[in-house]
Amino acid sequence: MNTRRIFLRNSALAMIGAGSAPLWLERALYAAGAPSPRKKILVAIFQRGAADGLNIVVPHGEKAYYTMRPTIAIPRPAPGAQGLDAAIDLDGFFGLHPSLTPLQPLFAQGHLAIVDAAGSPDPTRSHFDAQDYMESGTPGLKGTTDGWMNRALTPAEAGASPLRALSMGAILPRAMRGNRPALALQNIGDFQIRNAEAAKQFEQFYMESSDPALHAVGGETFEAMHLLAAIQKAPYQPAAEYPRGRFGDCLRQIAQLIKANVGLEMAFADIGGWDHHVNEMGQRASEGQLANLLRQYGEALSAFWQDLGDRMGDVVLVTMSEFGRTAHENGDRGTDHGHANCMFVMGGPVKGGKVYGRWPGLEREQLYENRDLALTTDFRDVLGELVARHLGNPTLGTVFPGYDAKFLGIV
Repeated sequence: MNTRRIFLRNSALAMIGAGSAPLWLERALYAAGAPSPRKKILVAIFQRGAADGLNIVVPHGEKAYYTMRPTIAIPRPAPGAQGLDAAIDLDGFFGLHPSLTPLQPLFAQGHLAIVDAAGSPDPTRSHFDAQDYMESGTPGLKGTTDGWMNRALTPAEAGASPLRALSMGAILPRAMRGNRPALALQNIGDFQIRNAEAAKQFEQFYMESSDPALHAVGGETFEAMHLLAAIQKAPYQPAAEYPRGRFGDCLRQIAQLIKANVGLEMAFADIGGWDHHVNEMGQRASEGQLANLLRQYGEALSAFWQDLGDRMGDVVLVTMSEFGRTAHENGDRGTDHGHANCMFVMGGPVKGGKVYGRWPGLEREQLYENRDLALTTDFRDVLGELVARHLGNPTLGTVFPGYDAKFLGIV
């Protein structure tokens, strides 16, 4: 019992499910540079707190946008102001927030697609419920026990990697919980048991267990530890500069695992701080809470693309937030809980350079409940296409039960 307490206190591991027998030596060789089959990889980013999609992807061609947001609207693109304190024009109607300047080249080169007026059809304005519904992939149903990413994993083949599905964080997110093995990792460098004797005893305890499930979990656990230990021995030098902070660190480590060929197929990371009820913007569009957060966000996504280089041919990254913000600004120069939002899709297979989805308009009669951007694209349409066409899993009836996804042609 004492060795188990030492393990839980000193490791950064969180794993559920059971899998195949350990093949840690073979995978350590992969990490050291030996050839390994390249996987198609899906990276999901969750913007927790309900991001203001209308100030992220700015409908500068919509007159009502400026009427409803007299003090926090992002100015229209203008000569001399582009990329500083005005929207970065994308197609003559939509533009990016000026803090997202690093993403404009990716859009122009066709590597970044945007889906506007997207999100969950459930009307809740509760952060907790909306996040739960989006991560479970079953809007409005509280009884779902697993997450859409876990269900999207195909059955593991013999010798499947213990790092097949991984989340950057202290606990496994709702989206990754389920019957398939998935792992939560706070930091690659901290993934270890510092007491060698305790590690030996703990591994022996699991390997000698007569309980098949316990034996399998132990095998997965220590296979992952041996594999990550091999990766730690080679200092990682990214091919791009990531912004300082937790989100940049998460994407840098996901890129490191992808390039190490550890068998990663799905990764998850989140970034919080989007609930801007008060003082969303400073005196200028490039200042304030939203601008600072988007600067970190945009720089991290851009660095991830640059760091992976040609490996982005195997990778698609998708972003989402539980719901959007009100179309009207409130009395505190902020916005309140809304409905539809925007999603970004980035990757080598992506048909980018386009804003997807039907724009519903912002006139009073076009708004959802007379206050919010109306939803025209269900988030499951976007995720379903990525699961089916990128990951090659056609069983969407299992991934998103009760829903018939309508693909947009993004990949």
